[in-house]
Formats: sequence, C-alpha cells, structure tokens
Amino acid sequence: MRYGPAVRRRKLGAELRRQRTLAGFTSGEAARLVGWHQSKVSRIETGRSGARPADVELLLDAYGVRDAELRALLAALCGGGTQGGDGGNGRPGWWHTYRDLLPPEYRDFISLEYGASRARTLETTVVPGLLQTPDYARAVTRATLSDLPAKQVEELVEVRIARQEVLRGERPLELCAVLDEAVLRREVGPPGVMAAQLRHILDVGQLPHVLLQVLPFASGVHIGITGPFVIFSFPLTSDLDVVVLDHLTSSLYLEQKADLRAYSDAFDMLRGRALSCDKSAQFIARIAETSWAGSGV
Repeated sequence: MRYGPAVRRRKLGAELRRQRTLAGFTSGEAARLVGWHQSKVSRIETGRSGARPADVELLLDAYGVRDAELRALLAALCGGGTQGGDGGNGRPGWWHTYRDLLPPEYRDFISLEYGASRARTLETTVVPGLLQTPDYARAVTRATLSDLPAKQVEELVEVRIARQEVLRGERPLELCAVLDEAVLRREVGPPGVMAAQLRHILDVGQLPHVLLQVLPFASGVHIGITGPFVIFSFPLTSDLDVVVLDHLTSSLYLEQKADLRAYSDAFDMLRGRALSCDKSAQFIARIAETSWAGSGV
C-alpha cells in the first residue's frame, strides 16, 4: 500500500536510506534485521511505497537512531509523530478532518508546513496564507473557486486560519516572507478588508520569529517576477528541504539540491533588494493609511 502523498514518501525514503547507510547496512541486511523482505525496504527508500509510523520506528531502532527530533520529523513525514501526524497513537493530523475537501497536494503542503522549522516565501499577488485574515481568505477563495458552495468556502477558510497555529505553538515556525508591493495594493474583498488585512500583517510581523520585507515597485524588475514560491526547511538536515511552486490546478515540488540552491540564492537576492523589516513595516502602514483608510472599519 501507498501511505501519504508522493513528496512525503520520497523525503521519508531518502532520509531512511541515508540513516541505513550511516549505520553501515545494505538494504538486504536491514531487511533481515527487521524481519522483512528486501523489496519492502527498497520500495520505502525509493518512495514507491510509504511506511506506517511503526515501520519507521522499527527501522530507526535497527539503525540505532536515538535522536528524538529526527525521529519525530520522520514520524511526521509518514503521517505520525509530534510534528504533524498521529502522535504514534492513531490520531491523524487535524487537516485529515477535511480530507474530502482538500486535494492530496494541499494536505501534503499542510503536513510539510506543520513539520517544518522554517519557511521562506515570496508572494507576488496575494497575502501569504499564514498572514491572511478570515475576510481576506474568504474573498480570495470566492474569487479563485467561484463555483464552490458557500459551505465549502467557509471550510476552506477554516483550514487557512487553522494553518496559522504553526506561528504560535511551543516551537513556532520561523517565517521569512518577501511581499511584492502589488500584494499590498491589490484590492481584495469588500470595503474594509484590505485595511484590516494590512493591520494584521503588521501585528504578525511583530512576532520575534516572523520577518517581513516588502519589494517596492521602485526596486524594478527582479527574479521574483517568475512567480511565487515557498522553501520549507526542516530541523537537523537540509536533505528534507523542499521548494513548492503553486499552479492553477496543482503544485510542483522541487527536491533536488541544485533546485534548492537556486531558489535559496534567489530568495537571498530578493531579500537584499527588499526594504528592511523596519522600513517595510513603515511602508505597509503608509499604504494602509493612504490607500485603504477610507475603505475601512
């Protein structure tokens, strides 16, 4: 059977293969240690098959992996563990409540976001989901999914807001966001929505683990005009990092080191061209006062 979306299976398999190699075992030797057929180890390591949390625990015990954080991260990637799954007790992540509504790619995105230690995001058109107010999220969802029934729109808004808990947990996600000026000036929703949204961005930006920068129009043409992206990073090892590119009907996950390096370099370049965090906050406040003050609550 195949457990979990493809990107998580590949990430999990790659790290289990790395741990097996560090332990000095061949796949055949690992299989004999845990009482499996060698093909099962190979299928898991190549991502063709997923693994239950109990499978991962068995392999990590055999490889002598004792690091609690790494074990929790790998449990999250297979749908369990403290970072984002069933905690080892059969309870699925909160997003599974919406499994009939959310496509596998979105559930996978949420799982990665929930297990990551850091997210770097460039947005060129809309406010990042982790920074959206309910009214803004509702307006965006209605605009992009115009045929969706009102009840499902509200459920998607619930999901969007629930995702934001990663910024307020015991080990909050470190968020570094670069926003194009167009994000701040594009009118979304009825009067009052944008004014409240920009105030919310300023409030969240005061959290110590959130860094917000603005790319003003005056910065000219930049590499970010090719489109928005998110880079998820995980504790302990960069081998699990992934770049996510959103398209109209799907998401593309880039996992190769060359792609990760290219997007990391691009993000650093964009941060260098953007306003500092302090100047960005002033810039956002100025737009809120001059462009949206008359529309608001």
